Amino acid sequence: MVSETNQSKNVCVIGAGPSGLVAARELKREGHKVVVLEQNHDIGGQWLYNPNVQEEDPLGRDPWLKVHSSIYESLRLMSPREVMGFTDFPFLVKKGRDPRRFPSHRELLLYLKDFCEWFELRDMIKFNTKVHYVGPLNYGVPSEDLKWVVRSKDKNSEEEVEQVFDAVVVATGHYSNPRLPCIQGMAIWKRKQMHSHIYRSPEPFRGEIVVVVGNSFSGQEISMELVKVVKELHLSSKSLDIYEGLSKVISKHENFHLRPQIETLREDGTVIFNDGSSIIADTILYCTGYTYSFPFLDTKGMVVVDDNRVGPLYEHTFPPALAPSLSLVGIPRRILGLPFFESQGKWVAQLLSGKKALPSYEEMMKSIKEFYHSKEEAGIPKHYTHEIEGFDYCDKYGENVGFPKTEEWRKELCISAGMNAFANLETYRDSWNDDIDEKLQEALRSPYFTQLEQLSL
Repeated sequence: MVSETNQSKNVCVIGAGPSGLVAARELKREGHKVVVLEQNHDIGGQWLYNPNVQEEDPLGRDPWLKVHSSIYESLRLMSPREVMGFTDFPFLVKKGRDPRRFPSHRELLLYLKDFCEWFELRDMIKFNTKVHYVGPLNYGVPSEDLKWVVRSKDKNSEEEVEQVFDAVVVATGHYSNPRLPCIQGMAIWKRKQMHSHIYRSPEPFRGEIVVVVGNSFSGQEISMELVKVVKELHLSSKSLDIYEGLSKVISKHENFHLRPQIETLREDGTVIFNDGSSIIADTILYCTGYTYSFPFLDTKGMVVVDDNRVGPLYEHTFPPALAPSLSLVGIPRRILGLPFFESQGKWVAQLLSGKKALPSYEEMMKSIKEFYHSKEEAGIPKHYTHEIEGFDYCDKYGENVGFPKTEEWRKELCISAGMNAFANLETYRDSWNDDIDEKLQEALRSPYFTQLEQLSL
């Protein structure tokens, strides 16, 4: 039921990365009292680069990770900066900063810091505070009456704090907890095995024979770095049918070899591939993606992670039995993240204030089951449940709160960047054709970019 008067709730946001920051901003705008708990010393989440990975398990098997960020030193954005910003805070070039269209990860962190300062969010954030438990205080009451217990610990003083909130927004990201393959012999292979979560630079691998497992974006990018310093680079892929951009890279390096999947690992360092070929390697680097993990969250089984499907979640955000007092922001992948997180934050904030209402529990569960069925009918594996791709879903989602649809120029710049990457993997960030330049100039003249011109000063 929609309330005639706005209600102000005490809300805990867990995580001060992009999704947590914009959720906090929207909650604040809607009149809620907001506390953001952030385990690190600063905002940024995944974008707060951390080179100190020595104490982390190389394969990241402990769900309570010591290192949150998976960013490596040389990483640059995959998408042009023009398409990435929040709807009322464009990602502009600023004096003295990285001016490139595809800047380094540091530039996005600075953008998030600018966002945090512009909207005065820092005062609501408690840094160096690790959340250890989130659970219902009064389980069994109607979902709209639920209260939540949040237990956290200050990383410096070791002081433990227990607080009660009307609502909790989980915004802890999804690129931290490694997803590992099941390969025969992994447990007995005695040489170095690690996940890309703790990869930071190529130098430690100089002169080695390295197998990179996974032909995703990170696998390709890291391989292009490693091949310049290693003795041999073997990229193990599910499919040997590769696109033009990667083919160009491989053809430039005699020590770059494309391999099928690994069949077996042997204790002496031998790696045997599915085609029967084998090598003796020094290191295996798993670029095999990440899994959702919420080790602090106790929902009495109402929310579970099953083969990387977080569910049940209505519209990838709301557990039907616990919403709107519990929401998970930032779950979907392969989307324009920041604008989508903004629309999620708006919906959560308006639901908590009573301005909007969710469908009934039965209706939400029916929608979720239909969504799962559509994925199964399309032959899409369960672990791709939250991979959206395309702009239609984000636009449809935004309709719940009157969120602006994705601009045509934004779509065109996204698509053109992707096509350029497929054809020119090594150079697409720094070279584009005149057609793209025209679209870029058109975009820069739009109201989106002129709304805050003073930010570039």
